[in-house]
Amino acid sequence: MERLNSKLYLQNCYIIKENERLRKKAEILNKENQQLLFELNQKLSKTKNSDESNQEGNNNVSSSSSASRQS
Repeated sequence: MERLNSKLYLQNCYIIKENERLRKKAEILNKENQQLLFELNQKLSKTKNSDESNQEGNNNVSSSSSASRQS
């Protein structure tokens, strides 16, 4: 009985260490995911702003060319 208890104790210790290792790895992966998500949102924001600027520029050009045609 004592031998079984010792064996179970060692298995429990191993599981606890493995759990800690996996928890640290999960934390690192979570931080990496958060950083990648932040970078992706930054790029999407820049792309969106760039597209909006291009559309405004195109609208201004078409408005001024329409106005010059009407003159």
